Amino acid sequence: MKIYFSGAIRGGREKAADYKEIINFLEKYGPVLTKHLGDINLNITGEDLGASEIYKRDINWLEEADLVIADVSIPSLGVGYELAYAEKLVKKIICLYENESNVSAMIKGNSNFFLIPYANLNDLFVKIAEVFEEIDK
Repeated sequence: MKIYFSGAIRGGREKAADYKEIINFLEKYGPVLTKHLGDINLNITGEDLGASEIYKRDINWLEEADLVIADVSIPSLGVGYELAYAEKLVKKIICLYENESNVSAMIKGNSNFFLIPYANLNDLFVKIAEVFEEIDK
């Protein structure tokens, strides 16, 4: 199962270390196409690629992915765009968010998104494992 993991880059990199751990955990279930999100050296200016290159590459990855998982704890226009695009592709979509996050009603109110609130990474990993158990049935 190919996984597209989405999280804020230009919206803020406060969760970069968490993204790295989440990506490492997700790799137990399949290749993560967007491993670069876990690079703690990636800053809010993004990658050393042009905007057009990033767009084309990420759209290809979204189309290739079997599952889209997004941490929506930090508001991000890019993550929102990716979620809407994945929804149009009728992908399975899981949205993760820290309990205290002020998540948009457009995310929380969308019945096509499976939401996983979490208190900490250990809590999140238990919940993700439960979801994958259901997917594998």
